[in-house]
Amino acid sequence: MIKSMTGFGRCECSDTHRKITVELKSVNHRYFDVNIRMPKKLNFFEASIRSVLKEYIERGKVDLFLTCEDLTEHDVAVKYNREIAGEYLTHLRTMAADFGLEDDIRVSTLSRYPDVFTMEEQPLDEEELWSLLERTLRGALEQFVGVRTREGEHLKADISAKLHHILENVEKVEARAPEILTEYIANLKKKMYEFLGDIQIDESRLASEMVIFADKICTDEETVRLKAHVHSMLETLESGAGIGRKLDFIAQEMNREANTILSKANDLETSNLAIELKTEIEKIREQIQNIE
Repeated sequence: MIKSMTGFGRCECSDTHRKITVELKSVNHRYFDVNIRMPKKLNFFEASIRSVLKEYIERGKVDLFLTCEDLTEHDVAVKYNREIAGEYLTHLRTMAADFGLEDDIRVSTLSRYPDVFTMEEQPLDEEELWSLLERTLRGALEQFVGVRTREGEHLKADISAKLHHILENVEKVEARAPEILTEYIANLKKKMYEFLGDIQIDESRLASEMVIFADKICTDEETVRLKAHVHSMLETLESGAGIGRKLDFIAQEMNREANTILSKANDLETSNLAIELKTEIEKIREQIQNIE
């Protein structure tokens, strides 16, 4: 199934301790490029997150935003630093003795000194946290892939319509080719009669000129190859995901054949058809840039 490289997905999951939100968005890119923004305390999950992303995404520039909100106070604990409090107390008593001051030290006073009490994060249950994070991540990715798939189907329909239009124009080029030769022969004879009058025309020379001209304007090989490329692209569109690079290569070959047809065009109608071929192929190439 064809997927676009443009997509968006969001999922939010929570348990009794925390709420995790994952948001994804992507744009076109030649390769798979992901930028992850998340709290530092979750950095050790980055490799696992990237591994899950690769299950769903082959190409595109992806921005992932992950937030984790603590719903309880179990993740933080107050720590009493006895050694530091003891040093403060020793120095305060020394000061009182040195300067003859009243020793009025109270617990409430001592507790306000720096680092006597500190807040410490409790060790995380990595398995429990990853279970919630992975569920949220996959939920966002399912939505993300759904958006990409729906847009990919629209791209497929549009490209298919353009390819069939190209086939129609190729058939017109093929039908026009013998008419060009017939018109050229008629015009050549007319000019020769006008120039030579009653003098007999050398039929062998005329035949030779016809062969040279026919070879010069012949686009049989180009039209056959172009049609083959079109059918190849139609088949590739039906083959599944991860076809963007292959489609781009086929489009380049199609454009090469259209350029040759245009260079060989010897009348206005064929030139216009060749220009239309190139225009449609360029539109297809632009659309292909959006396919994964």
